[in-house]
Amino acid sequence: MVRLLGALPRGVARGAGAAIGEIAYYALSRLRRVGIRNLELAFPEIMADRRQQILKEVYRNLGCLLAEFCLMAGYTPAKASRFIRYEGLENYLRARSGGKGVLVLTGHLGAWELSSFYHSLGGYPMGMVIRRLDNPLVDRFVNRIRCLHGNRVMHKDDFARGLLASMRAGETVGILMDTNMTPPQGVFVPFFGIEACTASGMARVAAKTGAAVVPGFLLWEKAEQRYVLHFGEELPVVRTGDAEADALENTARFTAEIEAYIRRYPEQWLWMHRRWKTRPEDEGGIY
Repeated sequence: MVRLLGALPRGVARGAGAAIGEIAYYALSRLRRVGIRNLELAFPEIMADRRQQILKEVYRNLGCLLAEFCLMAGYTPAKASRFIRYEGLENYLRARSGGKGVLVLTGHLGAWELSSFYHSLGGYPMGMVIRRLDNPLVDRFVNRIRCLHGNRVMHKDDFARGLLASMRAGETVGILMDTNMTPPQGVFVPFFGIEACTASGMARVAAKTGAAVVPGFLLWEKAEQRYVLHFGEELPVVRTGDAEADALENTARFTAEIEAYIRRYPEQWLWMHRRWKTRPEDEGGIY
């Protein structure tokens, strides 16, 4: 699959990827049900056919992202700049100039695999906190491509000390902060008005090190027919001296920022993830 898509012209590969995604929409019924349930929770006000339309577009976008990943090894700065541009790069550069490191707040929205790769092509390599893939061979293959231009991976199961060291060295690390967690690593904060167990590590590291937190998402802009790497303004970090209260407040703020981007681009978020799986003790299961 990787070799086949990687050998095609980009437009053809994206078309094939979108078709694969649409087939997956119909074939993977369990994931489709999870996606519809999540959309019901997040957007109770919209019609059922609109939710199905959003979810189908999500699958098509994932297929396009698959195609982009298969082609990434051949991308150069000049080639990639034809279909990707920055918006708000000055926000990132301003945060980096503070010298205390930058935590890029991001999630499974848009083309997250391509975002850090493009940023490294532009001369801004970064660390990425990721989960190890189940297949070690696939994990090594994927990480090799991710790191072709200076990026580095930091695995979730051993990233804490490395993340602190990166911030003290003034480096940049991207964290996907939109997945379901379990206590004590996760705290409950509102996400689309529903309590969601969310990783508090970014909030704790930001408060401890003084690192800047900047939202960053690579999103497909239909009007332009290209991707735009959006860097938002640096987010304020609450530091009252109460570590637990600060972690909760900052995690809630960061999650609200992710939600705001998802509301703008609902067709590009990974709705098939059971984001609200972990529930507070007094609540029953959502799925």
